[in-house]
Formats: sequence, C-alpha cells, structure tokens
Amino acid sequence: MAGGQLGVLNALDGAKTQWYHFTAIIIAGMGFFTDAYDLFSIPNVTKLLGRIYYTHPGNPKPGTLPPNVSAAVNGVALCGTLAGQLFFGWLGDKLGRKKVYGITLALMVFSSLASGLSFGHTANGVISTLCFFRFWLGFGIGGDYPLSATIMSEYANKKTRGAFIASVFAMQGFGILAGAVVSIVVATAFDHAYSAPSYEVNPEASLVPQADYVWRIILMFGAVPAALTYYWRMKMPETARYTALVAKNAKQAAQDMSKVLQVEIQAEQEKVDIIVEREDNNFGLFSKEFVRKHGLHLLGTTTTWFLLDIAYYSSNLFQKDIYSNIGWLPPAKEMNAIQEVFKVARATALIALCGTVPGYWFTVAFIDHLGRFFIQLMGFFFMTVFMFALAIPYHHWATKEHRIGFLVMYAFTFFFANFGPNSTTFVVPAEIFPARLRSTCHGISAAAGKAGAIVGAFGFLYASQDKDPAKRDAGYPAGIGMKDTLILLAVVNCLGMFFTFLVPESKGKSLEELSGENEDEGDEHEQQQQGASTSVRTVPV
Repeated sequence: MAGGQLGVLNALDGAKTQWYHFTAIIIAGMGFFTDAYDLFSIPNVTKLLGRIYYTHPGNPKPGTLPPNVSAAVNGVALCGTLAGQLFFGWLGDKLGRKKVYGITLALMVFSSLASGLSFGHTANGVISTLCFFRFWLGFGIGGDYPLSATIMSEYANKKTRGAFIASVFAMQGFGILAGAVVSIVVATAFDHAYSAPSYEVNPEASLVPQADYVWRIILMFGAVPAALTYYWRMKMPETARYTALVAKNAKQAAQDMSKVLQVEIQAEQEKVDIIVEREDNNFGLFSKEFVRKHGLHLLGTTTTWFLLDIAYYSSNLFQKDIYSNIGWLPPAKEMNAIQEVFKVARATALIALCGTVPGYWFTVAFIDHLGRFFIQLMGFFFMTVFMFALAIPYHHWATKEHRIGFLVMYAFTFFFANFGPNSTTFVVPAEIFPARLRSTCHGISAAAGKAGAIVGAFGFLYASQDKDPAKRDAGYPAGIGMKDTLILLAVVNCLGMFFTFLVPESKGKSLEELSGENEDEGDEHEQQQQGASTSVRTVPV
C-alpha cells in the first residue's frame, strides 16, 4: 500500500521535528489565538453594553441586554463562523490552502477593528452595526478552522502530527486568557482614571461616559495578533499534498518541500499521474463511493463536534451568568459599570488558567501516545461526570461556603473538554479524508460544531432562566432553571461518548494510508476481505 507513496510525502512523514514545524504552528496558531479572543471576549462586555444602552432611569437594577439582543450579540459571530467554515473549507480545496489563507486573516483584522468602531449613539444603531461586523468577523474566523487544521496536518510528520495540529488549536486557550487579561487591564485603567460609585449609591454616576470606550478597545485589540502574522502567512508555500495530489504538480511540490526540509527531493510526475488518475481517487463528496468509504467517518466527526459545542459554548459564553447564579459575582447594583467588567473578566481568567489552558496542552503532550479516540472518549466521560456532579446537588453548590467547590468542579469540566473532545474533534477531520476533500470535510465537521454552538448559545440563554420571576433576567420567559440545564448538558456529553465510536483512530498512520489515496484496487479488495475489524475505521481501545 505504501509502495506507491511519493518521495516528497515520505520525506514529510519521516521528517524530524524542525524549526519549520514550530514556525507553522505559530503562524497558524496566531489565527486561532485571534479566533478565541474575538469569540470569547464578548461575554466580558455584554453586561457593560446592557448598562450603557438599556438602563432605564429609576430602575432598581442596572440595565441588561434584552433577550433578543443578547442572543444576537452572542450568536451572530457563530452564525458567521458556520458560514465561513463551509465556504472557505470548500474554497481551500478548489483554489489551494495558501491562496485562501490570507483572505480569512485580512477579514478578521478588518472586522475586529470595525466591531470596536460600531457607530451611532442609540442602542439600535450601535447593536445593529456591532452585529453586522461580528457576523463578518465570524465569517473570517470560520475559514481559519479548516485551513489551519489542513495546512498543519499536511506539513506535519507522521509521528507527531497529532501534537502539531493540537498545538495550533491550543492557542485558542491563550486567546481566551488574553481576552480576559485585556479586559482586566482596560477596566482597571478606566476605573482608576474615572472612579464612580456603585449603582445602588448613585445610578446615574455609576456609568461614566468614558465606559463606552472600554468595550470598544477590548474588541478592537483582537486585530493586533492577526495583523502581526499576516506577512508570514503570505510567505508560507502551498502544502506539498495539495500541490501534488490536487494540483498535480510534482515538480513544484518537490521544489517547495526541498526548501522547507532543506533536503534534495526528486519530482515524480509519472507517479503523481498514476495516483491521481486512479478511479478510487476521483470520487466526489456526493458520490456513493465517498459514502461507502468515508460516510460513517463524516457522520462521526460532525455529530461529536455538534454535541461537544452545545455544552462547550453554552458554558463558555454564559460563564458570567453561572458566576452570578452561585453568588461568586456580587449583585450588579453593588458595582459600577466598569467594575463589573473587571470582575467578570477576573472570573473568566481564573477558570482559563486553572482548567482551559492546561487542558489544551495536556492534549498536545499525550495525543500521539494515548491516541485521539481514547482522549475523546475520556473527555466526554469526565465532562458528563462533572456536569452531573454540578447539576444534581446544584443548590448545595449555590451556598456561600461551597462556591469554591463549584468553581473547582466547573474548571474540571473545561479541563476535560480541552483534554478531550474540544481538541480531538478539531484534529481528526484534518487527517482522515482525501487531500482533494480534506478542507471541505473539515469545514463541514466544524460547521456542525458551530451549529451546536448556536444551539448552545441561544438555547442556554432561555433554558437557564429561573422559574421564579423574581430571579429571572428582565424580559425573559420562564426556563427550566440552571440545575436542569446543567443536567441537559450532561446528557448531551453522554451522547457524545457513543458517537465517538464512529470516529477512526489516526495515530501513527500517514494521511494517504488513512484516506486510502495510495492504495490500488488489489490492496483495497484485500482490505475488504479482511473485514471491518481491520479497516481504518477500527478504533483500538
């Protein structure tokens, strides 16, 4: 099966870890740093937006975003991300990874700046333009998912490919942390410069006019890391797998990788022609052959990512509401507007430091030893356990003396999300599909995840509302309450465990071995005779 493997691909698979690997991780990873910063910095400022634009004089509590506005502000970027994942994933297979890579980053830089410059002084004007630009921000972020994952998988060697792809995704953890840190720094600076009383002392004075700059600076800062890496993205050569197996240019692939690996590689145009002209290497996404070979794989990658993101994004986007419900954040009326930004961001930073960031890097350390399947199954299992442990005795955790215990358990759910399915659902789709469909299939898998994130973002907002009108946020209908919502999320995680069995183990295999691009008809027939137990879909436990 590997006998027909191209020399340039063998060179990549067998390459020792070199400087270019780390360069690729940084260039691709800074995109994900920006993605996470932009997507997850919005919870730090939504309460401030509610105070600035929706506080009514004489109200005993500061204003909050109305239900439809809150849903739009939190969810519109996710809608854009879903669209971007599908569009740029497809485009990456049609035009090449490199040609599309710069477009997504430029769109992210522009939209980050534009989000902070949302114009108008009325609530409708500011929120409408903010949502418009955040949709296009999400569109650019969406393109980064399939392109970064595919580029890193096609550059990496066989032995440490999982760690390299996971490292790119792990930059998301630093992006979440950076969003919280920037919010803390900006809020602290403005609170010292423009001190104000709490809302209950003086409602009008608690909101200084300069507070409008706080949320704008926080959102605009997301453009900085993306802009810094734009030049280096443009300098990266196209991946050899795309150039050889899709563009069918063996000479260019050999030249590009000779420079990258600093070794002499022979162009093998005849071998390329033989590989790409095989009937097995020409079926399309909507063909019976694709369904037969990769249908269950795609079902597995889409369903697990969908279920994971329902729980992950609902927990991440609405941390501030969970903190308020357990009393870790003081009531809004006891703080001024800028202090509330500081305290929400401080809580987010603590969870990121204790659970989110370590989880990502545990995956990087162990993914090529334990395997993708084991880490994903383990992650879903412990997320289920900790969600039930939070939900069933929820009223126990809500008492003041048990709040620290709640936060420890909550941090563990994030730890096992990231040392688990949040990382592996990103890695696997970049490995198991053919080169000509790899970016598209990763985009479809990621878009399914974002569909789950949208369900989580919109559903959690309403479902978590208390049945007691006195405890509900203004304007919201009665929900099932925080306890039952957490139980529901635990059930979702449990379903993710079962769908994990559809996902193949890709540890230690070449991309062509996984996708079947290098097998001739005789090899394939022999594989089929051996039965499903020895096929690539086998999941060793």
